[in-house]
Amino acid sequence: MTANSERDVRFVSVFAAGPDGGNPAPIVIDAAGMSDAEMQRVAQVYGHESGFVLPPPQGSGCDFEFRFFVPNHEMSMCGHATVGAVWLLAKLGKLRGDRVSIWTRSGQVEARVETFSRQDILVEVSQPEGRVELLPNAPGIEADILDVLGIDAGDLATLPIQNARTSRVKTLVPLKSVSILDGLKPDFGRIEQLCARIDSTGLYPYAMSDRIAQIVDARQFPSSSGYPEDAATGIAAAALSFGLLENGLVEPSVRPITIRQGRAMKRPSEISVRFNLEGGRANGCWLGGIVRPTDCEKIL
Repeated sequence: MTANSERDVRFVSVFAAGPDGGNPAPIVIDAAGMSDAEMQRVAQVYGHESGFVLPPPQGSGCDFEFRFFVPNHEMSMCGHATVGAVWLLAKLGKLRGDRVSIWTRSGQVEARVETFSRQDILVEVSQPEGRVELLPNAPGIEADILDVLGIDAGDLATLPIQNARTSRVKTLVPLKSVSILDGLKPDFGRIEQLCARIDSTGLYPYAMSDRIAQIVDARQFPSSSGYPEDAATGIAAAALSFGLLENGLVEPSVRPITIRQGRAMKRPSEISVRFNLEGGRANGCWLGGIVRPTDCEKIL
């Protein structure tokens, strides 16, 4: 793990399933005093979703404030950058305990940390109860989604295309098989306009790999982040988990749901989602996975 002396930029891969897997995230662990333009510049230089750790707003009752930028804009919440930032704070001894309250622009997020050794730290981040809805009633919208993904109706599983969200809306596209998912060749130039029509921040096609073991494969094509595909997307995985629950594909229990992503990018990733239950009902979830330190690819 390396650090830039001026900005203290540290680089981690989050939700890694193997040495080359996971979603890279530059993290600035002391971003106090950085301007919005400076934060966005970090994301632009590294080409990835980037996380910034700041003191909490006065009166928030939180331990930290996190902000997130992609090359094109700020995001209200980023699952993998949150997991990566908390992991780094734990690794560097900057946490006061194993529960962390974080202020984000999407609201307060909780994290819990389980430390087995300095090299073995597990972080889970909370997400609120998901909302799952049918697509907006726009003429030809389902056909347009299929066309952008380069597939036809025969490639869909017998489930609806749905919008789902915990922190941001993702469009869940159920496919018949993992092989269809792996073979997708989207028309990336049309995704942003399509997502604007359906009030979504990205297309998230998925296929059940092992229903009994609750393993799902997925790919994320963001609407306007500045790159065409994500190796691992915690917020989308949380939304998908509530979509699976809505459609009866997983059970309302604390058994982990494993969402595999990134294989098509040669960055295999695994995101673990566990429902938070109250009276047998899922009223939120926890997402987590393996974090690995990596070397910075560029220097600011």
